[in-house]
Parts: sequence; structure tokens; C-alpha cells
Amino acid sequence: MYRKFSEQEMASKKLKVVLFLGSTREGRMGLRVAKFIQGQLESKNFQVELFDPVTLKFPVFEKALHHYQDRSKIPKWMVDCETKVKEADAYVVVSAEYNHSIPPALSNMMSHFGPALYSYKPTGIVSYSMGPFGGMRAAMQLRCFLSELGTLSVSNIFGIPEVHKALDESGKPLNDHMVSGAERLISQLDWMSWAMKNHRDKNGVPK
Repeated sequence: MYRKFSEQEMASKKLKVVLFLGSTREGRMGLRVAKFIQGQLESKNFQVELFDPVTLKFPVFEKALHHYQDRSKIPKWMVDCETKVKEADAYVVVSAEYNHSIPPALSNMMSHFGPALYSYKPTGIVSYSMGPFGGMRAAMQLRCFLSELGTLSVSNIFGIPEVHKALDESGKPLNDHMVSGAERLISQLDWMSWAMKNHRDKNGVPK
């Protein structure tokens, strides 16, 4: 069960989360999933920043931001994104499944930021598809990809099969599974985020 905060705790305790949306395809379902997950996170007292590759026009990856010797050459909007990734306590990835794999827009966007920003923080994976498998083949590959970035995914994966029947365009859930499934993921993410944050604040991270 998701742990309950008192009103005083709710005012003082808020985790920062970057929500990465992975799809740019015409007619994508991902935006409705992102809206739903963002609402669920915010209802649990998370502060959410949405990274949408349709509106954030990340170029095709050539080098990570931390490889720039002259940082004045980095566009300001990308530096602002870097700051948000650095300050985040956790991440959530909303991913479709392209050719049974990770959408290129997602890996391209996330690869612009180095492992030092992601390390010792958890990630929640939300995958979806129009079919019956809920994007699980992409989700399995995301576990490997995210671990190489330094952020470990929590054990629960929230897979959404037949996503067009699960959420309307505004992100409103159309069945009971959506809220309960999201809560299972978020409860794990909450626990891991606080555990890692408290340990980072007390002991730092390995050099």
C-alpha cells in the first residue's frame, strides 16, 4: 500500500521526478499515458517535469552535454533540461514499442545526459501498446538501457495493453486496473526514491 503522509509532511516532503515520454509517432497514444501518469504522480505529492520529444526538439545524438568543452554552445533549453535531470530524485519512462524495441526518440533524448546525473536514483517503467502485450518487449530492453545510464528500475513494470481502450485522449482512465496498476508502481518508486535520497544526502555517492 502507498504510505500516507500527514498534512504537515505533505507540505514539506515532495520528490522531484522527470517523466520521459518516448513516442513521436503520428497518432501516438503516449501523450494520454503521460497525462495519466503525471496526474497519478502529482496526486501522491511528486513534483513532475514532463520531457516530450515532440515539443523538446532534441537533435539526433552526437555527443552528451557533459562532453561539451565550451558549454556556451549548448542551447539554453537543453541546459535547463540538464538541470532538471540533475535535480530529480527519480525518473519515470513512458514507452511505446517500436519494432519490438525502445523508441529511438526515447533513447536519443535520454542519452544526451550522462550517467552522473542519473546515478543512484530509481526509475519506474510504464510501457504500452495497442495489442495484448503492453509493450513488454521494449520494457525488458529498457531495464538494460536504464541500468547502463546508472538508474535502476523498480521491480514493478506498469504495462498497459490495448491502451486505446484503457485511457481517453485527456488521460482519463477507462477501467479500474489503471489506477491500481499505477499505484503499485508509484508505491515502489516512492520507497526507493526516499531510500536513495536519504542515503545520498547522508553519505554522498561513490567517486
